[in-house]
Amino acid sequence: MKSVLLIGMGRFGRHIAMKLNDLNCQVMAVDCNEDRVNAVASFVTNALIGDSTNEEFLSSLGIRNFDACIVAIGDDFQNSLETASLLKELGAKKVIARAARGVQEKFLLRNGADEVVYPEKQLASWTAIRCTSEHILDYIELDSDYSIFELSVPPHWNGSTIIQLDIRKKYGINILGIRENGDLNMNILPDTVLSSEKSILVLGKQKAVQKCFRI
Repeated sequence: MKSVLLIGMGRFGRHIAMKLNDLNCQVMAVDCNEDRVNAVASFVTNALIGDSTNEEFLSSLGIRNFDACIVAIGDDFQNSLETASLLKELGAKKVIARAARGVQEKFLLRNGADEVVYPEKQLASWTAIRCTSEHILDYIELDSDYSIFELSVPPHWNGSTIIQLDIRKKYGINILGIRENGDLNMNILPDTVLSSEKSILVLGKQKAVQKCFRI
């Protein structure tokens, strides 16, 4: 069971706390606002009111004991930067911090953060990709080249098997799974028949996926 220190209980931090709870993680939630702390108390292991820029307070939490420390402060970048720096100085194994702008990402990486999440940028990219085609149901960018797409099966593929389409050879695209009636099947065989009632998860270069699915 992973243990996580989560600092900043705004909307972003609250959603992280809820998801970590679903994943059965031990979560210590920290915020300087009592109302925010009370709002998450029911679905975290511990919830504390405190100033994360105070070294004495942070040190009392036993930073080295957490598998990861997440700085989800969204309304005060100075506090976010100081917190990330202090966490690393106190021996945090892994510091993940939130950025709202590109320049913040650079400063955080230089001052203690091991990883930076940029929710607005990532959501903007996801939204832009989704709206380019009605076939795209979901999208996860892995790097600048490769992504995982969930797409509806094109009408002209209806009744074809995976081996007949052979998109791995033609486009370098791998079919990872097929979803039907909400259920995802990852056991894909060459003779699996596709139909317009199904959607497929594919992994490949974005340009290759766009070409294959005529996006």
